[in-house]
Amino acid sequence: MTKKDSGSAPVSDPIAMEVYNNRLMTIVEGMLHILVRSSFSTNVKERRDCSVGLFDATGRVLAQTVHTPLHLGSTVGAVSHLLKEFSPEQISEGDAFMCNDPYIAGGTHLPDITVVSPVFYNGKLSFFLANIAHHSDVGGVVPGSISGTAETIFAEGIRIPIVRLRHTGKVQNDIVRLVTLNTRDPKERELDLGVQLATNDRGIVMAQELLDQIGDHRLTAAIADMIAYTRQRLLNQLEAFTSKEASYEAFLDDDGIGDDPVRIAVRISASGGKLLFDFSGTGPQAAGAMNVPFNALQATVVYCVKMMIDPGLMPNHGIFDCIEIQTPGRSIVSPAHPAAVGARSITANKVARAVIGALAQMLPQERGIASGQDIVPGICFAGKRNNGDDYVYMETIGGGSGGTAEVDGMDGVQVHITNTSNLPVEALEHEYNLLVDEYALVEDSCGAGRYRGGLGIARQIAATEDDVIFSVRSDGHIYPPPGLRGGQDGRCAKILFNSGSAEERELDSKTTNFVLNSGDSIRIETPGGGGYGPVSERSDKQVVDDIENSKTSLAFARKTYGTSRVEQILEKGEQSAFDAIKAAE
Repeated sequence: MTKKDSGSAPVSDPIAMEVYNNRLMTIVEGMLHILVRSSFSTNVKERRDCSVGLFDATGRVLAQTVHTPLHLGSTVGAVSHLLKEFSPEQISEGDAFMCNDPYIAGGTHLPDITVVSPVFYNGKLSFFLANIAHHSDVGGVVPGSISGTAETIFAEGIRIPIVRLRHTGKVQNDIVRLVTLNTRDPKERELDLGVQLATNDRGIVMAQELLDQIGDHRLTAAIADMIAYTRQRLLNQLEAFTSKEASYEAFLDDDGIGDDPVRIAVRISASGGKLLFDFSGTGPQAAGAMNVPFNALQATVVYCVKMMIDPGLMPNHGIFDCIEIQTPGRSIVSPAHPAAVGARSITANKVARAVIGALAQMLPQERGIASGQDIVPGICFAGKRNNGDDYVYMETIGGGSGGTAEVDGMDGVQVHITNTSNLPVEALEHEYNLLVDEYALVEDSCGAGRYRGGLGIARQIAATEDDVIFSVRSDGHIYPPPGLRGGQDGRCAKILFNSGSAEERELDSKTTNFVLNSGDSIRIETPGGGGYGPVSERSDKQVVDDIENSKTSLAFARKTYGTSRVEQILEKGEQSAFDAIKAAE
């Protein structure tokens, strides 16, 4: 419990370290609940597209909510850029700062607005609290502010450098108006920004109460132990990686504008107490909005390390100390200003696919996982409310996760770095003039294997009035989620206009400003996950269960496992199950 790390003192009090790590996590989790319960937009109050982080006075992350790992990039970037722009002497009690820009404020894309508040204790700057919320619209050429076909960041909305949102307790209303009036739903933006401020204020009280209880010096010692322990725990794991090296490639269908695929390539090696991620060979900077700013890339790598190597790692800066990232110049993972970055989450998920694929080669086989949907398709509908106000509804849709060495992949879940919730049908239809025709799992979308991938999701939404604007940014329509160790690929994504009608046609994965009239519908079907292990090793019971539970059709089973085997399996089973399956055929 008192192991040393290179250049660090031993952990002085392991019990206090664990207790106070949990206390810090309680603060950020409590703030997250406040942010979700108090917000006005469905994107935050229903979908939980938000996060909270706690940082020390030097900008090191100490605790972060875990459900949306990509947000760590924006919060870390915001605090570090705040400390570059303002000296500690220029930061006062009662201040709060706001930003979103990926080039000058550490953001990852413009809809994610971060609010940072300092925590003072006995007149001393002790911590920073940062919360981030994905705002449904921040201006730009399309409702929702994300278009895969955007060519520069200037088309993506209002850019906010590090600015004071509040100074010594007084909200800067001119700044608030400047931001909100550049969006399509200014009142909702203003209300959610107010909730972000209030969330940090409650966090400040909780942090000061903790300091009252244990004192500044004792908490400082516990924090040093937390970071040292996390670093050493990861270093211990990396000993097994010494002299190992692995590479993996993933592909985007396109860069948002062109038709050519884009390679995401990573080579991982370990030396000198560092895990090196070299992205040489990755495709050039995208012409469209698929580019990934560095802070988003770093957050993705940190997520993959924690998930694959040691999920029990405390979410603090000790992980960062063990990671080194190298990128080629002007690539899709190292864009130069003013490249568009709005759809960066799609590429970041493909980065996760590549990193996980490489790490799986360096870890024992039982730690492997096939690729999931890995795309985070985002849909956006914009129209008028009954009172005449504009609305912008956006949502990212889940899909199948990959099969593993022990279990099937999960059906209909969001994966990797943007793990938000869904918007319930009831809330969607209550808030917007839209109708959900279908919300279901996509039969036969999984990749077969010893353990199959999870099923994708079908979400079909119809307009109930004219002039509803639809946009989508998606991927995985050409390159399916690959299986692992003999498992089959999952099914690709598709987007259909007026599915099932004489007008049905498939839309492009980066469709923007597509006008719907009353009765028109959009159907998105997301990919299923890849399978793990040879198809021949799937048990008879699992084959029957999949058919009985409508996860796979009888035709899919016959094609995948062979007609003779399926017939033998069914005939050996219960007659009632056999009769039901045959009747359904």
